[in-house]
Amino acid sequence: MVETWQCWTIDTARGAGAEANAREASARIAASEFPEAWIAVVPEQDLRTRARAIEAQVAAGTDLPLAGVPFAVKDNIDVAGMPTTAGAPDFAYVPDRSAPVVEQLLAAGAMLVGKTNLDQFATGLVGTRSPAYGACRNPYRPEYIAGGSSSGSAVVVATGQVPFALGTDTAGSGRVPAANCGIVGLKPTAGLLSTAGVVPAMPSFDCVSVFASSIADAADVFAATRRAPAHHAVRPPKRIGVPRALEWFGDDDARRLFEDAIARVEALGCTVVDIDAAWMYDAGALLYGSALTAERVGSFGAFVDAHPDGVHPAIREILRRAGTHSAADVVRAWSDLAAARDLVAPLWASVETLLVPTVARVPTYDEAMDDWFAPSADLGRYTSFVNPLGMSAVATPWGVRDTRVPFGVSFVGPAGADDDLLELAGRFTADDGGAPSLSAAIGPVDASAAERFQIVVVGAHLTGQPLNHQLTDLGGVLVASTTTASEYRLFALDTVPPKPGLQRMPGAGAAIEVEVWSLDAAGLGRFVAAIPAPLGVGKVTLADGSQVTGFLCEPHVTATAREITEFGGWRAYVASLA
Repeated sequence: MVETWQCWTIDTARGAGAEANAREASARIAASEFPEAWIAVVPEQDLRTRARAIEAQVAAGTDLPLAGVPFAVKDNIDVAGMPTTAGAPDFAYVPDRSAPVVEQLLAAGAMLVGKTNLDQFATGLVGTRSPAYGACRNPYRPEYIAGGSSSGSAVVVATGQVPFALGTDTAGSGRVPAANCGIVGLKPTAGLLSTAGVVPAMPSFDCVSVFASSIADAADVFAATRRAPAHHAVRPPKRIGVPRALEWFGDDDARRLFEDAIARVEALGCTVVDIDAAWMYDAGALLYGSALTAERVGSFGAFVDAHPDGVHPAIREILRRAGTHSAADVVRAWSDLAAARDLVAPLWASVETLLVPTVARVPTYDEAMDDWFAPSADLGRYTSFVNPLGMSAVATPWGVRDTRVPFGVSFVGPAGADDDLLELAGRFTADDGGAPSLSAAIGPVDASAAERFQIVVVGAHLTGQPLNHQLTDLGGVLVASTTTASEYRLFALDTVPPKPGLQRMPGAGAAIEVEVWSLDAAGLGRFVAAIPAPLGVGKVTLADGSQVTGFLCEPHVTATAREITEFGGWRAYVASLA
């Protein structure tokens, strides 16, 4: 429900106090419509214990720049005492020590609230390659993807569950989901944020990234985690390189918004320089299309060989292809990359910064599920060149497409230009002429269209069943396939078409297969109005303990109805009849 999301900034959190933030974070997470964004959440009581310790330090005069500010980390980054899964439960291990970037944030007074979902082993830009924990959908339009691989971190910041989160970025994993979810994604110069305690994907190119709702917040987190202070005074870029002949993949809204972004940097007094972009695509292709991918085999190939069923098939195929390269192929790929770096080095004599669309076109969820590779490749077109060429980048929101999916741009500079990029991005997004905020552009424009509600279905409305079209005709989107808590019984009702009745019976029930669907307010109203007696609306407790509105059956009709609880769901019962 977009209009109810409350943006949570670092300044707001600082002013509220650590214990109040602990309660607030737990409440926001519990109320979220995006539980798949989390892999593990710190219990509220543990948060409050941490909060009291922070408040005691502050009272004693300790300088804590992030005192009591809640944050999350992607679950390929170690947190002492919490499992690191990298999106694969069979891979999980419990580290004794947190990654240095996490230790730095804790030392600054920040308060860890949980670990977030990701494309397994940080391999992919779609956010859908997490079979054990679920795909992350776009919080503004669930029909579209959130982007990956740091999908969960982007979603929890975009929906106001935490003020900031850590992700990782190899080919764009810290920028693509930021753009798709309408937030800031900082991809620092390699080495400025330690990657110790991070599950490696391609260790020669991996970076820790920062997600935040504003440039100022990203800068605060960067200051608390960087290994070394800035080595020069900020030099505001004046010459901005813009690649010619960009590919938009049919997204005219993105093209129009990027033209507006170019006009904005010109209004800031910058000179726009037209540049040839062929080198960008060639360098990006080396990262995923050459023998450099053999690094992934070294990073987690042995695990995939030992646990193939626990790994998404797209990742298995990527590892299979990567494993076909010879040592000579790897040497040639590194030679090609060195040549590309030499070719690009003179660019910085003519421009200080590049301006590129972060993502040209955002694929739908169905597209990402149907095609394992093309959507991810398209998403990385304007991001994947950055790390192999040793560059730094800041992704920032810039308006909204007509589809109501956010659009964003990235400022890219040479190694060490992080502070210059943050300064430029801050001016670019300033209120005096910057892009409208997403809350202004999406939420209040049409609250009824933005607001979506979840509904649990158990029978004839399930995917593939006769009445499912009543959901899809109203714009319904499948959010999750799951089960109820183990306290429900299911009955076959004498109706046309046949449908079941669900009743809650604590201590005498079982887990029943259900689906959770999302509808806007108008669609939900029409859907509920069309449901006949003896069904009624109530709260259904799901397997994860959450309670979602769903259809329950009036008790009096079950006295003569056949109980079918033993089948575990309507589909299995119908199959038994056949």
